Formats: sequence, C-alpha cells, structure tokens
Amino acid sequence: MTANEDQEMELEALRSIYEGDGCFKELGPVEFQYRVGEHGDPKAFLVEIAWPKTYPETAPTISMNAFFNNSISPAIKQSILDKLLEQVEANLGTSMTYTLFEYAKDNQEQFMENHQPFSNNVISGGNDSVGNVEVSSKKKDKKEQLSKSQKRKLADKTDNRGELPRGWNWVDVIKHLAKTGSKDDE
Repeated sequence: MTANEDQEMELEALRSIYEGDGCFKELGPVEFQYRVGEHGDPKAFLVEIAWPKTYPETAPTISMNAFFNNSISPAIKQSILDKLLEQVEANLGTSMTYTLFEYAKDNQEQFMENHQPFSNNVISGGNDSVGNVEVSSKKKDKKEQLSKSQKRKLADKTDNRGELPRGWNWVDVIKHLAKTGSKDDE
C-alpha cells in the first residue's frame, strides 16, 4: 500500500474509534490533537500529532506547544516527548497515532508525577506583583454608580420587582407603518 492509502485507512479508523470522544480533535486531514486527562485536571495535557506526506514510513511530528500546556514545565514536556518518540521508533512503518494517544493515556500518572504548576510569566520583584494583583481586584469589585436622575428613570421603567414591562422595546406598529407606507401607495 502507498503512504496515502495507509493514511486514509488510519484516518478512517481514528474517526470511528474516537467518534463522540471529547478529548480527540481532528485539526486537519493530517493533524490530530488529544487531551490526556479530564478537563479540570491540573495534570491533563494535550498531545498534537501531524503526519508528513510519507507517514507511516517516516515519523509523525509530535508537539506539546498548545496553549493548554502552558502550565507544564518545559522539562516535563520534553520528557513526555522523549517517551513518545521512543514509541514512534518502535512502531515506525506502521500506523501509530492511536498507539501514541493510548500510550500517553496509560502513562499519564508516570509522565506527570513530578509536575508542579508552572507559569510562563516573568515576575520581577515579589512585592510589586502582589500589590498589582490587589489593586486590580479592587477595580473589578467597583460597580457603576448611577446618578439620582438615572435611578429615577430606571425605577419609572421597571415594575415593583425591578423587571421591565412586557413590550417595553416594541415598535409602535401604527407609527412604523405611517413612516414606511403601505404596499398600495406604490
């Protein structure tokens, strides 16, 4: 079989296996993404696999550069990639995307055992950054102040429960038709 036929067969198999699986995403005809772990899990990560034209005879491109993985340290990302590349070498010449995703799922705990939440932001001066966080949270808590006349107008528009009456934004049909005219006028 040619490389394209192998790719088509593997693509069809991946679609049927992962149909309805929220963790699997087909980014393109030769690009796939799989989330290993539950959505809220801090040890979850995304693995992206792209097939070159000569796949499966040549190794696929494996990436962990997705935004989802920003909380994972570069050392852990590299160790996961190294272990996945070992699997690629062992399976070279065969369809391996499913095997790689399942290997990552089965070994998630081992991959992430030394994981500490990591931030890419550079923090300069610990006291300054803490002060900025407090100031920004105070700004978010401040509500918009209405003047007396604005409050009065709002109270006049609403009923006793603070809700606008039904049809408050409806167009007066008679005024509208008077402005536009009827079909007979033309």
